[in-house]
Amino acid sequence: MRQQQRDSGSATPTATEAADPPVIPGVRRSFVTARGVRFHVTEAGPAAGRPVLALHGWPQHHYAYRHLLADPPEGLRIIVPDLPGYGWSGPAPHRWAKNEVASDVLALIDALGLDHVLLVGHDWGGYIGHLMVLREPERFDGYLVLNIAHPWQTPRSVLPHLWRFMVYQPPVAAFGSYLHQHTRFLDLIFAKSIKNHAEFGPDVLRAYTDRFRDPVVARAATDTYRTFLLREMPRAGRHGETRRATVPIRALFGVDDAAVHHSLAAAETAKADDYTLERVTNCGHFITEERPDLVRARLITLAAETA
Repeated sequence: MRQQQRDSGSATPTATEAADPPVIPGVRRSFVTARGVRFHVTEAGPAAGRPVLALHGWPQHHYAYRHLLADPPEGLRIIVPDLPGYGWSGPAPHRWAKNEVASDVLALIDALGLDHVLLVGHDWGGYIGHLMVLREPERFDGYLVLNIAHPWQTPRSVLPHLWRFMVYQPPVAAFGSYLHQHTRFLDLIFAKSIKNHAEFGPDVLRAYTDRFRDPVVARAATDTYRTFLLREMPRAGRHGETRRATVPIRALFGVDDAAVHHSLAAAETAKADDYTLERVTNCGHFITEERPDLVRARLITLAAETA
């Protein structure tokens, strides 16, 4: 049974609520319990507007969409949850298996009373988004996916770029809790992954790195990669994704991404009825912040195409 509850907070803050979230002008915040996860949800735009669910990745939280939240497109209700164990959301009751997280987010959509949404996903949020649109396409009008590989990979497509994953994923999977809490590992990750540093001043970086010093959040990050490397990647190598996407998908990709190569999001290899890839020059992995203007414009276009 899915547990669903909406509240404004709790009398006794948990570890993941101890520090206040960074300020974003004009947003609304709440906690929504769904499938055993106490989601921290940040919203902007009219409450009766067309819902847009935006999912972040590692090593971030809802603040990755601060530009979109501070200036929501007209008529759109921007809804940005912190994924289970990340940001100010409570821990996941599992080891961050991606299909389980997809189920958590689908339960959140139910708890919010939404029949269908426009979806935006970056990094692991993009991976989760692909799983959701393949599983329950009737829930989604369209999907704007940002700097993540699509799920229709083969060993031949992945092997030339496997070294990129091996640079950082095994250390996170093995020593993630220590690295996040006690070292400047995340500062190095950001430094190597950003092309346009103008949006990543010290305060922005601290909004992310300080949050991962919480043991609950550090553990979620560790589980994200440990489960992927030990269980999900081997399984994908044996049994590739066979489902076909019927939801319109617009992939937007900063080509200077050091972690994920844009060829892994190619339209030619996507098993989808309506899928396009737009490559963005002079942009690294964190496109939601490096090119917030472009992300906003493409969301407005997708909303118009799927009205």
